[in-house]
Amino acid sequence: VEERPMWEPEAWGSSGGWPPPRGARAGPSLSSVLNELPSAATLRYRGPGVLPWGASEEEEEDGERNIQAIAEAAQKELEEPLPSRELPWPLQARRAHRQSHAKDQRTQKSGSRGEQWALWLRRSKEKMKAGLHTLQPWAWTLKRIGGQFGAGTESYFSLLRFLLLLNLLASILKACMTLLPTWLEGTPPGPPGPNGSSPCGFYDPNLQGLVAFPTHLFNLLSGEGFLEWSPLFYGFYPPRPHLAVTYLCSVFVIGLLDLLLILHRSVTPKASVGPGGIEPKWTISWPQVELEEAVVRRQAAVRTLGQQAWVWSVRILLNLLVIALLGTAFYGVYWATGATVDLQEMPLVQEMPLLKLGVDYLPSIFISGVNFLLPPVFKLIAPLEGYTRSRQIVFILLRTVFLRLASLLVLLFSLWNQITCGGKAEAEECKTCGYNYKELPCWETRLGQEMYKLLLFDLLTGLAVMLLIQFPRKLLCGLCPGALGRVVGTQEFQVPDEVLGLIYAQTVVWVGSFFCPLLPLLNTVKFLLLFYLKKFTLFSTCSPASRTFRASTVNFFFPLVLLLGLAISAVPVLYSLFLIPPSKLCGPFRGQSSIWAHIPESIYTLPQTVQDFLFFLGTQAFAVPLLLISSILMAYTLALANSYGRLISELKRQIETEARNKVFLAQRAVALSSARGAL
Repeated sequence: VEERPMWEPEAWGSSGGWPPPRGARAGPSLSSVLNELPSAATLRYRGPGVLPWGASEEEEEDGERNIQAIAEAAQKELEEPLPSRELPWPLQARRAHRQSHAKDQRTQKSGSRGEQWALWLRRSKEKMKAGLHTLQPWAWTLKRIGGQFGAGTESYFSLLRFLLLLNLLASILKACMTLLPTWLEGTPPGPPGPNGSSPCGFYDPNLQGLVAFPTHLFNLLSGEGFLEWSPLFYGFYPPRPHLAVTYLCSVFVIGLLDLLLILHRSVTPKASVGPGGIEPKWTISWPQVELEEAVVRRQAAVRTLGQQAWVWSVRILLNLLVIALLGTAFYGVYWATGATVDLQEMPLVQEMPLLKLGVDYLPSIFISGVNFLLPPVFKLIAPLEGYTRSRQIVFILLRTVFLRLASLLVLLFSLWNQITCGGKAEAEECKTCGYNYKELPCWETRLGQEMYKLLLFDLLTGLAVMLLIQFPRKLLCGLCPGALGRVVGTQEFQVPDEVLGLIYAQTVVWVGSFFCPLLPLLNTVKFLLLFYLKKFTLFSTCSPASRTFRASTVNFFFPLVLLLGLAISAVPVLYSLFLIPPSKLCGPFRGQSSIWAHIPESIYTLPQTVQDFLFFLGTQAFAVPLLLISSILMAYTLALANSYGRLISELKRQIETEARNKVFLAQRAVALSSARGAL
């Protein structure tokens, strides 16, 4: 967690580190002196192209209109570099720029054609990079957000843009590998009618007779009725050999592509790091954070045995409370999923479409409710455990991540319990077809509907929070002047909660993309709308956070959680592919013993050389060397990470020492100034 430059000299004096100087009655205060330090002054530099604090909205709009002029100026700077002393860079970066410029001048003076070609190629590469950077969507918006709200908030919108790209690529692949083959081979047939010879009954989701408009609207929200037999869901696609192969391959291609792009983004240096590899807000904010945590660690070191026992007792009780809250939330999700089927059969629910819609959304309501209510409770519990601030943030994040992902797993487990009769293949409902065909004649479509409702309800919840909570708080701030209005109306953009919400939404899409092929397209539209809604909310209702979240944590921890979400989403999808029999009345794999069984049958139709190669990939001769190479690379990566960790620890100690020196010198300066004023 980063600290904004709001120094509290009383806190330093009371911590036992440095006593405040006596007689300091006149002259500048310690806070004013600290804010005049060079490190605090550099915080006011918000990056190129970003207007300073206090700029009017008209100036901001003019700056956004002049983005083309800024891009042209950047290209002109590449052609005619500025002198090093005029660049707002650190000394090390200026020295590197001066050396590079001197080398270019020597190359131009020398008549070597090869060196001149190398210089031309390097400058062309820099121009191309600058041009591609200007073509990135919302580049100016992200720069403006980073300048006014910090690098952590900018990283949230950068992650949102990245996930939007993932969903757009997945939508294109789904259209090319699923929709296009479906229509090229002819018009898909309708749902199967009543067939007395089928042991698994019949499946016809289309409503008969005249359907009222409210019923169509409720079907649009629940994914039933006319949407249930549409390209949106799995059951619509006919059993064609080529379509079955492309349908299944699209899932693996999208998963592999997402994995590679996430890994590439995790290891690529971020643009928020300035020249010389220094991230200004991160390095400036560390001294105060480190000193505060040093105070907490010193207090923990001098605790008596009785105090230690009391602290650990409180921690154990609070963790038991957290476990009880999580258990209650998971049981509520499990109960809501199981009770939905029973409630839908009640005559009163079937007669009232609005009540039926509420019953359909019961699992989504429970999941969104616990995700909305429990994270603030975790924030209230964390300070009571007596940890440092950074460790409090870690515990809050871990508990919130576990809540969001585990609630989704509980929903999937409850649905699996309904589909497979609790894993009892000999049960009466599942003995005939291998799944509960009476309640779920097309269980893949039912899974897709649940993911569809989760995505839609998550968007509706975000809109409701913005319209019913955030904007009224801002209006209340204007209507109630004074301290009450400031306390009630001041809102900060909570980066951890917002980022975890994005990861949860993307995990839902990864789980449901096999059962609802158009879900990535819907999520693309959702993220596009969410970007503009969050941007509008940020600039209209939120103020810069007093404790902004580190961009370095966003760039490391949250991609790790994103990879965890991808791994968790792969578990139910792979289990469905290999172990659960596909529905006998819908989908491209009807009539197969398992969804994966169609792949070996298709491989046997290929040439013998291709068959041998594909079967070799599944043998031990390929798996063992691959495992050894992966183990070596992992060991090397861990050793490299340990060396970097030791270096980071040493840099932390150096930063803490520099912070102590600054505070000590500032106190001496205040004391000397006060003494001169007294004389």
